[in-house]
Amino acid sequence: MAVAKTTTAIELPPLALETVEIPLIGTAPLIVHAWSEKALRAMADKQQKKATKGREAKDPRADFIGSLYPLTELPEKPSDEDLAAARFGFPAVAFKSAAVTACTSTGAITKVAARQAFHVEGEMVEIIGPPPAMREDVCRVGMGVADLRYRGQFDPWGVKVRVQINTAVISPEQVVNLFGLAGFAVGIGEWRPERDGGYGRFRVAAAGELEALA
Repeated sequence: MAVAKTTTAIELPPLALETVEIPLIGTAPLIVHAWSEKALRAMADKQQKKATKGREAKDPRADFIGSLYPLTELPEKPSDEDLAAARFGFPAVAFKSAAVTACTSTGAITKVAARQAFHVEGEMVEIIGPPPAMREDVCRVGMGVADLRYRGQFDPWGVKVRVQINTAVISPEQVVNLFGLAGFAVGIGEWRPERDGGYGRFRVAAAGELEALA
């Protein structure tokens, strides 16, 4: 005689989620370096084994524009006025990565737990502040080979980061402290402290500081 199988209902407790907005203000210039359309096209051509052209003459202005993360559409050759009217961002995941890395400086939570405990919302975080300026840097690209790089720099700058938190694992206060530590010890962008630089540092902003940059 067949025995009827019983189904046990499993009840999962609801997640204790809370979303907070953390204002951050730069304490050092932010250097951005997005993958330009030209660089992506060259990478794709190489992977597809297409014939390569000779090395094109460097266009500093185009390299500078290509390093930015525009949130609004730019003309093909934007003027300084176009840049002043545009909005720019930075990858949201960079802020989470910085906060997760900062866990190594505290014993409050592991990096694995932190990755699961909170998330920065959105793909891009808008940069608040004056339009970007072009900077020229000498970079090492090989054994004894130097090259000039032209990238965007924001100074001063700030952002508002929206973070969704599982408060059963970590408190909003702990997350805010992690972001403050990340701004000092890790940073974002090129030449940040994590990469032996001093750029891209930030701290938690006081009331009214970001509004003063807008």
